[in-house]
Amino acid sequence: MKFFKVIILASLFLFQLNAAQEKADIELNKALAEAKTQKKNVLLVFHASWCGWCKLMEKNMNLPETKPIFDKKFVTTYIDVQERGEKKKLENPGGQELMNTYKGENAGLPFWLILNPKGEVLADSFDSKGENLGSPATPEEVSSFLAKLEKSSKMNKEELQIIQKVFVKKDK
Repeated sequence: MKFFKVIILASLFLFQLNAAQEKADIELNKALAEAKTQKKNVLLVFHASWCGWCKLMEKNMNLPETKPIFDKKFVTTYIDVQERGEKKKLENPGGQELMNTYKGENAGLPFWLILNPKGEVLADSFDSKGENLGSPATPEEVSSFLAKLEKSSKMNKEELQIIQKVFVKKDK
């Protein structure tokens, strides 16, 4: 009988490891609670494993020169959406619905928001024309991104210049 219980517990444990990601609302609520405790805002990024622009944005945010800036100002959380085939299990359940709540259903990826600890939107990834900045790369896109960062996080000029230098795509 004990052997049977061990098998059941082991099976349940393995099932949990293979289960889908955490629900999107739970991820967001964790980030909001952490932001409140740390007196930061939340940078909520919707992305997918197949999205090259998503990977570029994450890479740019996690470079040695930019990561400390983003970490100092934000609790960053990623919600996986719009996965395909076998990768569908990477999605956070409810992620697409959450993205739609913030008018991101037709935005493309990455789609990001800056929220205060109460969950109120301080900035989103739409530019003045209503187009998604996604992972900003052109000087104009990066300028819009920087304005949103400055307004929502009180970044100083030095921090903004570092981010600008990293994000502006260099032509080869």
